[in-house]
Amino acid sequence: MAISGLAFSCKPQFSLRPSLFHCIRKARFGSVAAIETLDEPESLIKYNTYNSDDSPHKVGELDKKKPEWKKLNAKDLGISTSMIDKPTRKVLNGLKKKGYEVYLVGGCVRDLMLNRIPKDFDIITSAELKEVVRVFSQCEIVGKRFPICHVHFENTIVEVSSFSTSGRRFSRDFKYEFERPIGCDEKDFIRWRNCLQRDFTINGLMFDPYAKIIYDYIGGIEDIRKAKVQTVIPASTSFQEDCARILRAIRIAARLGFRFSRETAHFVKHLSPSILKLDRGRLLMEMNYMLAYGSAEASLRLLWKFGLLEVLLPIQAAYLVKHGFRRRDKRSNLLLSLFSNLDKLLAPDRPCHSSLWIAILAFHKALSDQPRDPLVVAVFSLAVYNGGDMLEAVKIARRINKSHDESFCELLEPRDLDFEALKHEVMDFAESSKGALSKMTDEYFVSQAMAGYSRAPFSDLVFIPLALYLKASKIFECVRGGGERRFASKQGSKIDYESLAYGSPQEVRHTFARIVFDTVYPLDLTE
Repeated sequence: MAISGLAFSCKPQFSLRPSLFHCIRKARFGSVAAIETLDEPESLIKYNTYNSDDSPHKVGELDKKKPEWKKLNAKDLGISTSMIDKPTRKVLNGLKKKGYEVYLVGGCVRDLMLNRIPKDFDIITSAELKEVVRVFSQCEIVGKRFPICHVHFENTIVEVSSFSTSGRRFSRDFKYEFERPIGCDEKDFIRWRNCLQRDFTINGLMFDPYAKIIYDYIGGIEDIRKAKVQTVIPASTSFQEDCARILRAIRIAARLGFRFSRETAHFVKHLSPSILKLDRGRLLMEMNYMLAYGSAEASLRLLWKFGLLEVLLPIQAAYLVKHGFRRRDKRSNLLLSLFSNLDKLLAPDRPCHSSLWIAILAFHKALSDQPRDPLVVAVFSLAVYNGGDMLEAVKIARRINKSHDESFCELLEPRDLDFEALKHEVMDFAESSKGALSKMTDEYFVSQAMAGYSRAPFSDLVFIPLALYLKASKIFECVRGGGERRFASKQGSKIDYESLAYGSPQEVRHTFARIVFDTVYPLDLTE
């Protein structure tokens, strides 16, 4: 992970099948009475019946079309090595010069095929991890269950895994018997075995940047062509082995605009309660991947569509129910518009700090609880932007000559407020926003958000740690406390993305204010 015409095919003689335990064990998850459910017909999930046991299963038992093995010219797929970032190229070259096989693998290959900027690059090599450490001076082995190498280049970490480590994990963890497919050489076998451990078929591609070949053993290229997310092994088994894959499925589909296969969609919905088994740090990380990298609006829509939002963000789910927002609703509202404007400023290689999207959630909660005059919201955003200088914020806000978005029920009809009344309401709103943030970190309050809906799942999940709560709170405190000393307002609209990712208070506040203002006073209401 880096933070910052040739083709032939053959059919492998194998297939995989889960145990009966995995197929029939479906968690029940009631939906809110005010909205429709997303149940897929049981006939869509087509398994044979078989005896219940926990032993490994023979190949050839699952009625599923076997994908052809493909080796394709990377150039024909629009991929060139110039698309790989500099730190990753240095690691690839360092290992290749020592005689090791090296490949890019996973989501980065998928993104390169789609001409998208990868969030990160994953390298896998024939070298042992200890050999990787000997190649690079600044390198360490991290992780116990799934050890990998972190190679440091300036401010970048490149993650390198080893075929030998993944092979041992495959033999220990993979619950299927398999034989080497007919006509498969040793290198193909090693690559194929590694791809079977991937979560989704579109993440199961390997790219040799020196031979310029893409290896596809599990039908990933075909699913990219169909814009489809589906698991490598049966979805019920995959999600029960690692419930974090449910959230990764949402994230990938939201970011790429892909759909789920019917089987994958079915088990995303019906196994969604299992995500509560994840620790809160992991949940925060997954939510940040969804909301801080340019696909927040699509992620929120999918979380709502598949019944996950009421588990992860019950307060926001209650807002959607209250306003009659249905599971497949195509309409927008203030919450989704705020995150749509956030998305316009971000990208996989230009993320924001998590305090920004948390502050947006708190801001929206405060405004939905008590609608405000649009001028109050404008002054509030300008005061956040300039460090709390209320006089300057009011002067600028009174010069606004365009209309606010009247479709948002959280905005009242404009009133004629004098300076003192306006100042009082702005400071009260800042206090309310901080109060909303406190409610979002209160387990009892979170648990009551959906209490009025008898069929809604119970969730008191709070994954915002104290340090992050305090960081987000500071966004509102400058308005409550008056102007800050030695505060310099940002000149121009260019965002310092490095500062934004690290959570610079000034950059986060400037970006927050910009999102709020542009949502309430959109540039072109006719679009």
